[in-house]
Amino acid sequence: MAEHHNMAGIASSATSVLIAYIAGGTSTIRVGSGGIMLPNHAPLVIAEQFGTLESLYPGRIDLGLGRAPGTDQLTAMALRRNLEGTGEDFPKNLMELRAYLSPENAGSAVRAVPGEGLDIPVWLLGSSTYSAQLAGILGLPFAFASHFAPSLLHSALKIYRESFRPSASLEQPYAMAAETGLDEIMITSHIYDHRARVHSYEVISELCL
Repeated sequence: MAEHHNMAGIASSATSVLIAYIAGGTSTIRVGSGGIMLPNHAPLVIAEQFGTLESLYPGRIDLGLGRAPGTDQLTAMALRRNLEGTGEDFPKNLMELRAYLSPENAGSAVRAVPGEGLDIPVWLLGSSTYSAQLAGILGLPFAFASHFAPSLLHSALKIYRESFRPSASLEQPYAMAAETGLDEIMITSHIYDHRARVHSYEVISELCL
């Protein structure tokens, strides 16, 4: 589930609510954010929301994070919890969020309950080399938005793999995007008719068998 705001054709402004609805109506698939736009939220709030989701649906929740606002500038200002905040705060906010989810946070004065100590996979999403390098340095899985910036796909993946450092999350680079050398693919089907959209995914699933 993506996070977009002030877009009449996209109903994914309340991302965590949608994830809960989809996870509650299914039993085996993984459900996650693609992604939560961290500049719009306090890290503690996201840790609590996804901690709650993971507690309700154990082993089925993924937390994908991005540093864009997911909307136009005017709406971004209306959403922003800190008017001085920018996407450049992303690494600091990411580290704060991950700290809330870690078992080591048990002695802290501020704790995410539920959330603390839960194994929630964190992905970095991006359409530039910035997030690719950050994901590599932190040893996190990376999903590239090649539909936004197709010309940067190969350079971003190259930088991600070259900058990757093994972590508690991953021993080797793990990437999701549209072309060569990837570990997963993400498919979006922009079809208005619901039955036709479902059929498009049925066709894709048959190709993948």
